[in-house]
Amino acid sequence: MLDAAGLAGLTLVSLDDVPPFEEAPETGATFEENALAKARDGYAATGLPTVADDSGLEVAALNGMPGVLSARWSGVHGDDEANYALLLAQLRDVPDQRRAAAFVSACALVYGPAAANSVVVRGQWPGTIIREPRGDGGFGYDPVFVPDGQTRSAAQLSPAEKDAASHRGRALALLVPALRTLAG
Repeated sequence: MLDAAGLAGLTLVSLDDVPPFEEAPETGATFEENALAKARDGYAATGLPTVADDSGLEVAALNGMPGVLSARWSGVHGDDEANYALLLAQLRDVPDQRRAAAFVSACALVYGPAAANSVVVRGQWPGTIIREPRGDGGFGYDPVFVPDGQTRSAAQLSPAEKDAASHRGRALALLVPALRTLAG
């Protein structure tokens, strides 16, 4: 993304490149609160400008749920099949025209200790929840999510197709102006 945006002057490091640090539990009520807390933890532990993401699926017929609980919707963190199986069961009687959903990613950039030294953006990837899983790529709810304008599930898209359209890609694109300012 940095290369595509023509950004220079930034060096990317991952969590593998810094000493381990303890992250606070995700207790925020929104993706934005959780992303900002993660980025603040990273900045506090490393002193480096930090980008963090919190993401999940919002389903209109479920009043935006599973939302921030997406990874543990079935009660077990990270059990993708159980999570989307529960979601499909909850939507069983919902007509196709009311199965709108969106993947959401909030990305936070923290580059200083003051609250003013942060930026939080939100990217959304709208689509529909289908009735049965399709595809074996991706992760999470990808097999039951068909993005708007597609006939294939997110699990059937190539990684390049998914990256070009996804909620994370959209959120990161919104961070480019702040990153450009940070790069000087």
